[in-house]
Amino acid sequence: MAYWLFKSEPNTWGWEDQVAKGDTGEEWDGVRNYQARNFMREMKVGDLGFFYHSMKEKSVVGIVEVIAEAHPDSTTDDDRWECVDIKAVRPFKEPVSLDQIKADGRLDDMVLVKNSRLSVQPVTDSEWQIICDLGQTKP
Repeated sequence: MAYWLFKSEPNTWGWEDQVAKGDTGEEWDGVRNYQARNFMREMKVGDLGFFYHSMKEKSVVGIVEVIAEAHPDSTTDDDRWECVDIKAVRPFKEPVSLDQIKADGRLDDMVLVKNSRLSVQPVTDSEWQIICDLGQTKP
């Protein structure tokens, strides 16, 4: 299993929107960055990800699961763009802010710290555990 981070502006698509989709989940569509698209191409059903609210909140707020591997993005006719489907698994007991992540020296090499603009990114096993611990949430 691999771990990922999915960033979304909460006023566009927030945690509550994702939760409302239930077990059917939702396409993680609209990504127009080649590196982020390529990460989605690597994802497998069952991989887990952090759901991250960008903009003002800048916090990990929940855990999602990949439920469909990369397929054409339904929001475009351009076949270069693909997406995965994800569903909400559980919220974080305590959101973990970007400031907390940056302050924890164990996370200095995390993609979120080094390239905070990338909307879909990998998370290492140790980063996953550390952030779950910070958020008092079961990994």
